[in-house]
Amino acid sequence: MSQRLVARAAALRGTIRVPSDKSIGHRALLANAMAEGDAEVRLRAPGADLESTIGCLVALGATIQRRGAAVIMRGARIESPEDALDCGNSGTTMRLLAGLLAGQPVEATLDGDDSLRGRPMERVAAPLRAMGARVATTDGHAPIEVRGGALRAADHELSVASAQLLGAIAFAALGAEGDTTVRLPGPTRDHTERLLAWMGVRIRREGTLTTISGPARPAARSLDVPGDPSSAAAWLVAAAVHRDADLLLADVCLNPTRLAIVGVLREMGATVEVEEHPAHGSEPVGDLRVRSGDRLRPIRLGGPDVAALIDELPLVGVAMVAADGVSELRDAGELRVKESDRIAAMIAGLKAIGASVEELHDGWRVRPGLAQDAEITTHGDHRIGIAFAVAALTGMAGTVRIDDAESASVSYPGFWADLDAVAAVPA
Repeated sequence: MSQRLVARAAALRGTIRVPSDKSIGHRALLANAMAEGDAEVRLRAPGADLESTIGCLVALGATIQRRGAAVIMRGARIESPEDALDCGNSGTTMRLLAGLLAGQPVEATLDGDDSLRGRPMERVAAPLRAMGARVATTDGHAPIEVRGGALRAADHELSVASAQLLGAIAFAALGAEGDTTVRLPGPTRDHTERLLAWMGVRIRREGTLTTISGPARPAARSLDVPGDPSSAAAWLVAAAVHRDADLLLADVCLNPTRLAIVGVLREMGATVEVEEHPAHGSEPVGDLRVRSGDRLRPIRLGGPDVAALIDELPLVGVAMVAADGVSELRDAGELRVKESDRIAAMIAGLKAIGASVEELHDGWRVRPGLAQDAEITTHGDHRIGIAFAVAALTGMAGTVRIDDAESASVSYPGFWADLDAVAAVPA
């Protein structure tokens, strides 16, 4: 593991083009792998998770070529792989791919690293079984064995507001006769619906109910996958917290289900501007600009707001440290089963940098403290490492040593280069 020291920057300035959005990238790759026709999926700085999806598709016999940022996909049926599919650290790869394979005449085992093996997978296996797929987990976890084939449409009522579960069911429903419905307990991302509809599939969302009409085979569509709002969130928080900052995030996905972090920062008093570009592809795209301002106000988050912020919550924790008062996060128990126990990791890190923090079973309560030097254990979790790099960069901590700087590459391969570029002013 490579370590990294991060200290406060005197100012933050510049324009950043963050990596392509993982959520859209995974779906675009998988949908085009089973589509009619050829397509190019153009990815900017794909991280390890997207590379896991590409590797799995190659192992399944998909015809894929790489040319710079383009992943060139030739329409063809996938086949049973010779070996287990390595999903790496990517829960999205494993869950969406399980859904896709469930509706195909193939047999496959999906596996991953130790972290991925610790995440719950019965929640995706159960609805696929209800549609007629043969899916076996290992005590509720990976490895997962999938024997796919013709499926039956079904009505699903999920207990977790998860775009991954919805996406897995939607991919499976492409191989089922009739209408499959998915009802969620709250709002979540709608990338699956947007993309499949753009590719000619009859799919619609009405509130928290999504309906997919099958059987269907998407039409191949080439696209430039826009920038990842979750990666952009690092710089939104950094500029909102820092006392001398002006950052522009260019060509970012502006899907309304992904901009909850903008609403949170605005509620805390930050100045965030949004400029949308002309429509192209399945998602709205544009620029985000944030400048430093007055000290942030405290905030209390919970209920349905949490699902829309799930990937950004470690960064929200850093913003809370910068607020003038007590902030609180509740109803975020899902953080316990991410790449790490992110609640425990955040509590340990926030205490280490000097914040006053109380651990709750489903979140935390935090107030500012006296910034101090710290060593941060990331547990190999990219979100934790990036969050505490932002804390140090903005002065919410003293000098911070990140124990595993390479973990950032899971979602943001160029994070450290971008940090050096915008923080080039000597501290």
